[in-house]
Amino acid sequence: MRVIGLDPGLRRTGWGIVEIEDNRLRHIANGVVASVSDADIAVRLLQLHEGLSAVLSDFAPDEVAVEETLANRNASSTLKLGMARGTALLAAALAGLPAVEYLPTRVKKAVVGTGNAKKEQVAMMVGHLLPGCAIAGPDAADALAVAICHAHSRQSTRRWDAGAAKAAVAGTAR
Repeated sequence: MRVIGLDPGLRRTGWGIVEIEDNRLRHIANGVVASVSDADIAVRLLQLHEGLSAVLSDFAPDEVAVEETLANRNASSTLKLGMARGTALLAAALAGLPAVEYLPTRVKKAVVGTGNAKKEQVAMMVGHLLPGCAIAGPDAADALAVAICHAHSRQSTRRWDAGAAKAAVAGTAR
């Protein structure tokens, strides 16, 4: 299964793709989709949409994981970040892909082990979990972390479902 993680931003949206094989993760690709900072907001959102659509088309992921937006002190920044996040979710929906959102603290906890980890710690652990991966910057590292978080979440869900099915079968055997 191939998963793309997205770290939305109006200036730069990071993306990172991993493949899940059994309990192993393999790095496929990562990068950043950028918008022209002096363009109108509508044009910038279009640039993000077109860039993300191209990445989704080129790498054909099976699922999309997006980092959720939290409120910042600056309402205007929060609104712009929300628009970028909406654009990422729209690109996924238009590609017919299921999308899941994760809070930044959950992503950090899944990758580093603590929800208040620094960006540098996240990037270091991403490099450790995906050896040989050349990370295209902090936004791409965050996106890979989102993909890793989703991979861990999927594995936990699969184990839980398998255990529940086994318990159900055992319960009907009595």
